[in-house]
Amino acid sequence: MPVGRTVFAQLMDHLPLRTFRACIDRYRGDHNVRAFSCLDQFLTLAFAQLTARESLRDIETVLGAHRAKLYHMGFRCGPVKRSTLADANEHRDWRIFHDFAHELIAEVRALYVDTPLGPQVELAALVDTTVYALDATTIRLCLTLFPWATFRPRLQRGAIKLHTLLDLRGNIPTVVHLTPGTVQEASLLGAFPWEPGAFYLIDRGYLAFAPLRTLGEAGACFVTRAKQNFRWERLESRPVPGAVKGGRTRQRSGVTSDTLITCAGWATHRKYPGPLRLVRYYDLEHDRYLRFLTNQTTLPALTIAALYQRRWQIELFFRWIKQHLRIRAFYGTTENAVCTQLWIAIAVYVLVAAVHRRYALPYSLYTTLQILSVTLTEQVDVHHLLTNATADAPPDEGANQLSFFE
Repeated sequence: MPVGRTVFAQLMDHLPLRTFRACIDRYRGDHNVRAFSCLDQFLTLAFAQLTARESLRDIETVLGAHRAKLYHMGFRCGPVKRSTLADANEHRDWRIFHDFAHELIAEVRALYVDTPLGPQVELAALVDTTVYALDATTIRLCLTLFPWATFRPRLQRGAIKLHTLLDLRGNIPTVVHLTPGTVQEASLLGAFPWEPGAFYLIDRGYLAFAPLRTLGEAGACFVTRAKQNFRWERLESRPVPGAVKGGRTRQRSGVTSDTLITCAGWATHRKYPGPLRLVRYYDLEHDRYLRFLTNQTTLPALTIAALYQRRWQIELFFRWIKQHLRIRAFYGTTENAVCTQLWIAIAVYVLVAAVHRRYALPYSLYTTLQILSVTLTEQVDVHHLLTNATADAPPDEGANQLSFFE
């Protein structure tokens, strides 16, 4: 058991500090800084994320109450003043934390490479395949306080969008882009890297055929939903074993058709001249038809439908981080302050996910966060704390919380 070291300091031991210092040097983050370094700023905002602090004054008060423990928590700046933190959030380049978050993501993804996609039998053929989900969520802001985040000026509403490429093996955000709320999803599809051999489950809002053609040429596969006005021509109708036919009075859901098509519109055909596969699926629960577009032609149609169903994990991810991380109330109103807080929040999420995996904890990530939030200043062994704190507690399956990494 580490004597004199707090849980917070032991948690921060999992940070790759050499990588972080390289990011600081890249943007000269500590140039002419005398006391409150970029590392101190990161530690302060990480502490605020883990303990759900509401404001700069709240952060200052809580850290001040633990003044005697600040050195043992990793702070080398002494007591943290809210004016100092506000100034750092406003002027320190947010790209330091952007680069560090992505470096941390690359390191943590390797821990979840063997995580199964799900219990569906239809996905058994994808056991060695990397599967990503691509979607965006909107974080609303008040346009009066955040005039740079234009979204709906007439309603005095501002917003930013969090465009996320999520690795479904572990729910780790692989690539994240922050944009103003007015940026359309389809215009950003070409900004994401494509990994040969991987599957990309793309939300319908990102449907743009020129980037999809580039994706296919890179050797990757995609599955997305066709829009209502999508025009196509049939090339070949493929047999569907046990296809469901008939009207609305159905006994079960399933694939109704599997067709090889080509785009019919002149502009669309020019952007994507190659063949596509259109899988039509009936959803019994919501009594609706879903039309999936993919460039994958060998997997069974039911596997394509089951694969796209896994895209719902990114919706759960967005809901989870909005509930448990401080990304809807901000400590500053400038664009730099907001981006800094968001990137540190993502880095903290990934860091806790890494600890959760390295210690092979049997409960949910939510439980890990709850334990850490009330014990950060305790001087106990973090491994012993996390592995024994809930030994006698009931399992998380009955709790009304989102469960990841199980």
